[in-house]
Order: sequence, then structure tokens, then C-alpha cells
Amino acid sequence: MVTIVTKINYESDKMREYLEYGLVKSILFLTNLLPISFVYTLCKKLALFLFEIDKRRRTLSLRNLQLAYPDLNEDERLNLAKKVYENVALSVAEIILMMQKRLDIDSMIEDYEQALIDMRNCFEHQRTGTLLLTAHFGNWELLAHFFAKHGYPVVVIGRKGNNALIETKLTAPFRTMYGNTLAYKEQAMSAIIRALKHNGIAGMLIDQKASGANSIKATFFAHQVDTVNSTAMLKLRYDPAVVSLFMARQKSGKYKLIVGSSADVILDEKLSETEKIEHLTQRYNDIIEEIVRAYPEQWFWMHDRWRIAK
Repeated sequence: MVTIVTKINYESDKMREYLEYGLVKSILFLTNLLPISFVYTLCKKLALFLFEIDKRRRTLSLRNLQLAYPDLNEDERLNLAKKVYENVALSVAEIILMMQKRLDIDSMIEDYEQALIDMRNCFEHQRTGTLLLTAHFGNWELLAHFFAKHGYPVVVIGRKGNNALIETKLTAPFRTMYGNTLAYKEQAMSAIIRALKHNGIAGMLIDQKASGANSIKATFFAHQVDTVNSTAMLKLRYDPAVVSLFMARQKSGKYKLIVGSSADVILDEKLSETEKIEHLTQRYNDIIEEIVRAYPEQWFWMHDRWRIAK
């Protein structure tokens, strides 16, 4: 009996997997037939529709904004939240178009020649590997693609999707299309260390909630949050360069490559390792907060960063 139930559940899961994959493939096929401008418009309309019907995420976004910006009134927070959804929609449209190879990613970069110079300056003299410090901000997928396309492939850390077909046939090929290496979270630390030992580059997005031994208390927008401590630990043990980089959407619709504030911190040698990790992690949070304050509509506010969802 148990064997029969297990087999039924397995077959049911596989059917769901195929149906989800077929749906995504159909969406990609249909959007490939549409003008690029219409793909952008369609994604924006869908995002605003989700904003209206998904009460849980809408409420979480507004509560996060209230926590971070207590001086904004209700209407201001509502307008900002809608802009957040619109910016996510634009990024989704761009990811779809990049998957279909309908966008030239170089043409998406404002001050393209200067961006190339800034990118090369980040790695020109590095001998101990580089950690890219970034966040779920702007178009973070474009950031990794741009670097790999121009000779600086990155170890990209990602969560393995629930649908194996979508992951292996769509997501993984997209993330590695210019030569980046995809490492799932369970393999992340070994992949990063291997890259650093070979003077490679690894990207770390540390702006989502963390827990357990891999987290440490730090502040973000003046409120305490559990923050990934891996970047600080790697800095102390392998001494890579830690470079903060972001792709920020501009009014033109293009992206500006922003090299953020210096992530270098002079640490008192009298501090314990735990205290050094605390100081470094706080500095990294401060850098992310600085870019989010400059472009608040481009951060992923619908994530439960402060664990306030009930």
C-alpha cells in the first residue's frame, strides 16, 4: 500500500513538473512573438495586477517601507510600493528578453565605455580573488551577465528551483549563458573558496534574511536583522577583495554600473574574530542600505527582511 501511494505521489509530482515547465515554455514562446515594448508593458500590467490581488505580499511590502521610512505617509508608501512592483516587472521582462536573446546587454548599459573601465579597475591588481558584494537590487542578473561577457566570469550562488525541468532546461542555462558558474546554496561555500584560491570572482547577495550558524545580528535601516556572515568570514580567512557593485536603472531605461562605497575596513587586531565579523558584516549592510536609499524603488521590498510577516 505504501509503495502504491509513493508511486502515485511521484507520478503526480512529475505531472505537475511537466505542466509547469510547459506553461513557462508557452509563455516564452508567446512573448517571443510580441514586440519588445509590449513585453515590457505586459509585465508591468501583470505586476500591478498582482499588487492588487496578492494581499500578503502587498501588506508585507508596505510594512517594510513603513519600518524603513517612518516619515512617509500612507499615500507616499503606497506609491513607492507600486514603483517597486513596476521595477521588478521591468527586470522580469528583461530576463525574458535576455533568455530569448532579443536584448543586446551591452546596449542596456549607460556610459558603456566607462562601465568597462570601472569593471576592469575592480580586478586589475587582484591576486587573492574577489567577492562581489551586491543585493536583490536593480537588475542583478544583468550585472553577472555583463561581467562574464567581458571576460570576468562569476560564481553565481542560487537556490535550486522546485521544478527540476525549469531549473535544468531554462534557469541554469540562462544564468551560465556567458560563462558564469552556477553553484547552489548547499555547494556555495566550497565553490566560492575554490574560485578565490584560483583568483576568481564570486558574487554574494547578502540582503535576505538568514538564520542559524551562517548569520549574525546587524542593523539595516536602523533595525536589527539576521544577516549572512559568510562574506565577512571569507574576508578574514582568505583576504579577497570585497567590491560592492550594483546595476541601477536610470531614467533613460538603461542601467548604470555603480561601484559602491569601499568595502575595506581597518580592523583593530585586538578584536576577536567574532567582533571582526560583526564589524565587517555591519559595513556590508551599510553599503547596501546606501544604494537602496539612493534608489528605493529598485530594491526587493516584498521580501520579509525583518521577519515581520505573521
